[in-house]
Amino acid sequence: MLTFIGLGLFDEKDISVKGLDAVRNADMVFLESYTSVLMGTTIEGLEELYGKKVHVLSREDVEQYPDWIRHAKDKNVVFLTGGDTMVSTTHVDLRLRARDAGIETRLIHGASIVSAICGLSGLQNYRFGKSSTIPHLYTSSRGRTIISETPYDTIKLNRENDMHTLIFLDIDREKGYMSANQAMELLLEVEKRRGDGIIDNAIAVGIARAGSPEPCVKAGYVHQLKEHDFGGPLHIVVIPATLHFIEAEALVKLAGAPPGIMGSIED
Repeated sequence: MLTFIGLGLFDEKDISVKGLDAVRNADMVFLESYTSVLMGTTIEGLEELYGKKVHVLSREDVEQYPDWIRHAKDKNVVFLTGGDTMVSTTHVDLRLRARDAGIETRLIHGASIVSAICGLSGLQNYRFGKSSTIPHLYTSSRGRTIISETPYDTIKLNRENDMHTLIFLDIDREKGYMSANQAMELLLEVEKRRGDGIIDNAIAVGIARAGSPEPCVKAGYVHQLKEHDFGGPLHIVVIPATLHFIEAEALVKLAGAPPGIMGSIED
């Protein structure tokens, strides 16, 4: 049996009771921490709560060489991820590999950032379109610095369809955790090249440390919000479309948005 368990958003206490029971009854416990990280705890903190050794997997262990799943043919194995399990395509692929190998699988869900941002910001979940990820700058084989323009294109498409855009921020082993400030700067750099004018004066929402006792939720115009101190990671960014009047009120009262946004709500 291979059980996929979502750990929630922030620390070791976010796991469900059902998930905790499954971990404590497991023969082997594996954790991947490259798609999301529980910033409020450590591997040692997890092991103390679980009473189990936690084997940390690299990206390669999950995506390219998941040989460890063979243990689930005759053992009770759990695979832990931050947030809700199966949100990442990588995890779906891993489940399919297990099924193809004749391994029974089951899911135990956890709190997800996808729903948490709606609760924290007041933005309505059915208004979200396609999401995207802003990666760190990278260098091409010719030595050029490359900025991915895909997130910008996603925002533009969603705005044309009057949908909000959720922007995940890169987690890199060497470059660290991308901040909301860096993300907005990169979006503005792409806009400078394109000349579309959809980002600089747009409302954005930056959220940091969702699930913690003191999350940071701040809304404002991008050209001003990019200077805001969001504190430590993890960060995430939302670029809203036209606001429903309840959404606009929520951003003003819950996220400190300028009251002027109340004049740009949808009919």
